[in-house]
Amino acid sequence: MKNIAVIGAGTMGNGIAHTFAQSGFTVKLIDISEKSLDKGMATIAANLDRMVAKGTITEADKHQTIGNIITYTDIKDGVTGVDLVVEAATENVDLKLNIFRQLSEVCAHNTILATNTSSISITQIGAVVVHPERVIGMHFMNPVPIMKLVEIIRGYNTTDEVTKIIMELSVKLGKVPVEVNDYPGFVANRILMPMINESIETLYNGVAGVYEIDTVMKLGMAHPMGPLQLADFIGLDVCLAILNVMYDGFKNPKYAPCPLLVNMVRAGKLGVKSGEGFYDYSESKKAEKVAKMFAKN
Repeated sequence: MKNIAVIGAGTMGNGIAHTFAQSGFTVKLIDISEKSLDKGMATIAANLDRMVAKGTITEADKHQTIGNIITYTDIKDGVTGVDLVVEAATENVDLKLNIFRQLSEVCAHNTILATNTSSISITQIGAVVVHPERVIGMHFMNPVPIMKLVEIIRGYNTTDEVTKIIMELSVKLGKVPVEVNDYPGFVANRILMPMINESIETLYNGVAGVYEIDTVMKLGMAHPMGPLQLADFIGLDVCLAILNVMYDGFKNPKYAPCPLLVNMVRAGKLGVKSGEGFYDYSESKKAEKVAKMFAKN
């Protein structure tokens, strides 16, 4: 298995493409938007530059990694001749089902089809594909080049052989694969999202402020990042989508999204990606921080 297609050039997609390419795989990065592809490749180059600066890789390694990636705006062209497709589009069930229907039509029947979904049923996705036994979940963590975990999720029809191939492939990428079964949220988000949601409820109920809640969890629970900051980093729209999937799947009120989260997403306050969430990431705020730093010096 040497030829990989990655669908989606966003945060997760470009990270997955980067990781495969750095491990020596030929990667076809696919997105319907040329602008998104350019942005994704620029992100990969910037991340590689940081690795060169830290001495993690050489300049030659950087050029080799970038050289291993080819970009496409057409799915059919992009998946021709690949051994594995990893779908990393937005966490939207209708979008993902549409993509997998297309893949079923244009991919060879022995091509393994993986999805980077963080919550949507692998069995449901596999149901729209000819030979659903080749469909599997490959849930990378963000940032992909750095984080070691990959959740490997078996759908109802996923074979032992396909699971074994993807587990072994993950190890070749320098990752630690953990096999889980197909239930809403899997393991990572089934545990993480209720914690984030409860943190938002704590803020919503006026128990404490954003900084205070995150500080308690960082200093008291040894979390590297507070849950509200983490929600901003993930994307509040993504958090809401995952909670909705779990709420619909389990019919349990404990997974119901906090009204504050719903309203923030409606208002377009999505976290880092929009410049504002529970924290302010706007350029004016960055400039203010820089000014304060120079004032102290």
